[in-house]
Amino acid sequence: MKRNVLRRKAIGPRSDPDHDPEPRDGGVQSVDRALLIIETLAEDDEGYRLSDLAVRTGLSTSTAHRLLTTLEKRRFVQFDRDGSKWHVGAQSFVVGSTFVRRRNFATQAMPYLRKLRDQTRETANLAVVDDESIVVLTRMESREIMRSLTKVGGRVAMVASGVGKAVLATYSDEDVNAIIRRQGMPRLTEKSIVRPGALFKELETIRRQGYAVDDEEARIGLRCVAAVVFSDSSEPLAAISVSGMTSRVTAARLPALGQTVREVAAELTLALGGVMPEAKLS
Repeated sequence: MKRNVLRRKAIGPRSDPDHDPEPRDGGVQSVDRALLIIETLAEDDEGYRLSDLAVRTGLSTSTAHRLLTTLEKRRFVQFDRDGSKWHVGAQSFVVGSTFVRRRNFATQAMPYLRKLRDQTRETANLAVVDDESIVVLTRMESREIMRSLTKVGGRVAMVASGVGKAVLATYSDEDVNAIIRRQGMPRLTEKSIVRPGALFKELETIRRQGYAVDDEEARIGLRCVAAVVFSDSSEPLAAISVSGMTSRVTAARLPALGQTVREVAAELTLALGGVMPEAKLS
């Protein structure tokens, strides 16, 4: 990946559902295909032409078009006639936003994200673990011209993100190994951690300093500093982070940013009725 350049995903089949009479798990084929289309459209903000979407999903063009027109009627997708591309529709956002509302701490976290943004002048994020991946729930954008490229609702591997590593540092080595076995250690950039030994060494550093750093491991040109928000049982509830371009989030700033993120995470923990692990031990 080139520095500061976003590349569209190569168009290739992610599965071959058009040749399966029914999903192997006994699900409903039409529902499975419709959800596959929505998930695929969500991968790229630029949208997909029908032919590209058919290739990407492994569906025939006629099947993809039939499902798209049905989803369009329910406003789950929309068609841009100027660009002849399909995009995620407003109803998908309405349904998906209930996930954030269910995590009712997201609203309570906003003043703390704003404080973090204002103190650091970088984008502040709130994220949770979902199905062993990191999902960004909400964020407070930096006022700088070049902002973070983190996308709300986007997923990233735990081992390749500051938030993910901050949470992993609260897990036992056995649990971390189990996640590595199931999810692998993807090389997203040349700086990604891809060896278990290197990851465990990194987690020890995180435990000692109280914050995690993603040093261009998920995206070249982007650094992130994260700390965990704890529940009332001192378990990881969520994590907050600041992220920005390496030209601003320099190596020299990392200790100060880490201290700030750690302090705000502790404040948010207390505001949500949580207990910091060290307080529980004292």
